[in-house]
Amino acid sequence: QVQLVESGGGLVQTGGSLRISCAASGRAFDVYTVGWFRQAPGKEREFVAAIKPSGGSTYYLDSLKGRFTISRDNAKITVSLQMNSLEPEDTAVYYCAAKFGTLVSTLIRSPRTYDYWGQGTQVTVSS
Repeated sequence: QVQLVESGGGLVQTGGSLRISCAASGRAFDVYTVGWFRQAPGKEREFVAAIKPSGGSTYYLDSLKGRFTISRDNAKITVSLQMNSLEPEDTAVYYCAAKFGTLVSTLIRSPRTYDYWGQGTQVTVSS
């Protein structure tokens, strides 16, 4: 069992940066794949980024490559998402999610793959 808590959301201007984090409780977090998803009002939940247990492999929504960076610190049991050059279209509630083990790339982007979810953190980018 893993409990996830996101933090670091807020209001930022277009072009600004924000770092959001996902803190996990429970043991052996380093054996979980962790993903970030986002959901804007009236839209479906969308894959943003994911990182495998070792931290050696990362995956991104193609349109976010170069602006967003996912990282993990297994010693501190956190996974972070650094978001740069933010745009109003990035406004959404951001959720972290976890799944035990290593996922194949075809599954890592699907929210239905993940078993554990945080409560979400609001990110608002003003124009």
